[in-house]
Amino acid sequence: MRLYELAGRDDLRFSPHCWRARLALAHKGLEAETVPVRFTDKQVIAHSGQGMLPVLEDGERVIADSWAIAGYLEDAYADRPSLFGSAEGHGLARFVNTWSAATLQPAIIRCIIKDIYDHVDPADQAYFRETREARFGKSLDEIQAGRAQHAEALTAALLPLRATLKAQPWLSGPAPLYPDYIVFGAFQWARCVSDFAIIGGEEDPLREWRDRVAALFDGIGDRVACYGA
Repeated sequence: MRLYELAGRDDLRFSPHCWRARLALAHKGLEAETVPVRFTDKQVIAHSGQGMLPVLEDGERVIADSWAIAGYLEDAYADRPSLFGSAEGHGLARFVNTWSAATLQPAIIRCIIKDIYDHVDPADQAYFRETREARFGKSLDEIQAGRAQHAEALTAALLPLRATLKAQPWLSGPAPLYPDYIVFGAFQWARCVSDFAIIGGEEDPLREWRDRVAALFDGIGDRVACYGA
């Protein structure tokens, strides 16, 4: 297997979607060679028929998009631990995937967008600035200058997560499943590029959960350079 991942400065792997794929593979007990791909180096994945990461190669199969990769791994390796637990769990994971894309990640990026730019490979920085400033209609510095207010909006978005983790050890219930990996990917994204604290201290159930996910699979989330926030 080969997993193509977005890479930044000094080969930093920070993409939330790529982290989901890493964790899905680890959950299934599968190993893959990882291939770094810069923002402006997408010809490397032209064979996938699209330009987004991650991309997984499994023999002759080429699968793009973290959600599609999880579904593929679940079906192709059904004899290994399930990512979803059941058909009902798969349906709930789809909701978490949609919620993360629509609510969680947009709230986080407004807090760390300039920090992401600072960690992007220098060859990609002009592309990143141009595309993100066009998307938000503001400069990166202007967006991040308001991150105290953005952090308040993020705190409100995190209320369901904190309430859930006060009642059970994992978002998925008694054991971690793909919904945990979806949400963790967003927090690992921030943790890889920024020292801005988007969650609370050790007493915060969300931090305690994040750190436990990072420690899974022999410390998969801790074996990379990260900030402590």
